[in-house]
Amino acid sequence: MHRFAIAFVGLAAYASAHAEIYECVDQNGNKRFTNIAAEAKGCKVLNVGPVAPPSSAPAAGAPPAKSKAAPRIATPSSFPRVDRALQRQRDDDRRRILEHELSNEEKLLAQARKELAGQESVRLGSERNYQRVLDRLEPYQEKVRRHESNVASLRREISKIR
Repeated sequence: MHRFAIAFVGLAAYASAHAEIYECVDQNGNKRFTNIAAEAKGCKVLNVGPVAPPSSAPAAGAPPAKSKAAPRIATPSSFPRVDRALQRQRDDDRRRILEHELSNEEKLLAQARKELAGQESVRLGSERNYQRVLDRLEPYQEKVRRHESNVASLRREISKIR
């Protein structure tokens, strides 16, 4: 019985992995994709072929990986190239823009923290219901968290620039 259950689960997974995909185009030219045959009236079947599950083993004939970094793919000779000086200028512009955004975001964070501190000081004197205090402070705390997240993201992006 155990083997039958395993075989049934495997068969169900195999069948779902090889479902047909339909491409539907409406009157306005908008495309929609579905794997539900009942919704696919007048749609054409796409031939996507079998999808191989990801594996950690290299493909047959593939060179062994030298490191854990993503394998390099050769750039086609027809692919447009950017001059080093132009790329350096673009990177410098990007860094300048991100640093400006970081500066603005740090100012907004300082302002949000100041507003939160002001609201917390009001808490000490006037309200006795602790849940009301938490509810009143929540938007200010969320604003601080959002600005902290933005600052961290901007710093991460700046660190990625060559």
